[in-house]
Amino acid sequence: MTLAAGIGESAAPDLPVARRLGRPWPGALVSWLQAAPLAIVLLCMFVAPLVFVVVVSFFDYDRLEIFPAFMFDNYVDIFTSEITVRLYLKTLEYAALVEAITVVIGFLVAYFLTFHVRTLHWRVGLLVACTIPFFTSNMIRMISWIPFLGREGILNSSVLATHLVKQPLDFLLFSDFAVIVAYVHILTMMMVAPIVNSMAKIDHGLIAAARDAGASETQIVRDVVIPLSKTGITLGSVLVLTQTMGDFFIVHLLSGGKSAGVVSAIATQLNAFEYPPAAAGSVVLLVVVIALVAAIFRIVDVRKELAG
Repeated sequence: MTLAAGIGESAAPDLPVARRLGRPWPGALVSWLQAAPLAIVLLCMFVAPLVFVVVVSFFDYDRLEIFPAFMFDNYVDIFTSEITVRLYLKTLEYAALVEAITVVIGFLVAYFLTFHVRTLHWRVGLLVACTIPFFTSNMIRMISWIPFLGREGILNSSVLATHLVKQPLDFLLFSDFAVIVAYVHILTMMMVAPIVNSMAKIDHGLIAAARDAGASETQIVRDVVIPLSKTGITLGSVLVLTQTMGDFFIVHLLSGGKSAGVVSAIATQLNAFEYPPAAAGSVVLLVVVIALVAAIFRIVDVRKELAG
């Protein structure tokens, strides 16, 4: 009897370990145990530092040290300072322009790769080729724009050789133009990849049916491709937005000090050991970014699109 029971038990390896060892564990407890390692990492690496920044944002400070307190002066200074408000508006301007340009370029590139490149191998190869510049450091790629856009750079030399202008174009480098170009260069692939992923799921039979019904290419793109690519466009927009709002290096390098953003102001405060106002600025920036991302997800319900 005992031997038969042992054989029967060993013949059922698919039974849960908890059930074979004794009383089964509650499903909720098993789920919590599975999620515990990741939850601990998130608490230590994300939640705890964020809570610390929020706490410090209410502290007082002088040139030598910070003092534990509970005051709103750091936040009041942000919303009453005309310079700070301008920095936030400038950052939002950068984000809006970069979003608009990368959406257009990313959609066109994704549309070409998905519907005009017939072979899967060529499609994957071209997509990988677009990522080759990203094998190098962001810093190196940004610095490379300086000799290209400078007064004696490649672009100015080419324009002067055509005799269309008589002197170098000064707006190309150390300007908002250079900052936008650099942002578009570095962030467009973050828009392309999600849109390609969404377009790849579109049934080509829908495109063929639309053509058979007499729809033009413009109508197909407007009424079929764009609605079915909303998830990719949304996810790409979130990636581009968060990267643009949180950047410091590109604005600092390619504006030549003629422009600045919120993160630049926060970096300046950190260099001056003004930690409480820097923390307050970080909290406000985080709230603004979360609000913008929430607005984007409000327009397009990504969870519903993915579930569908």
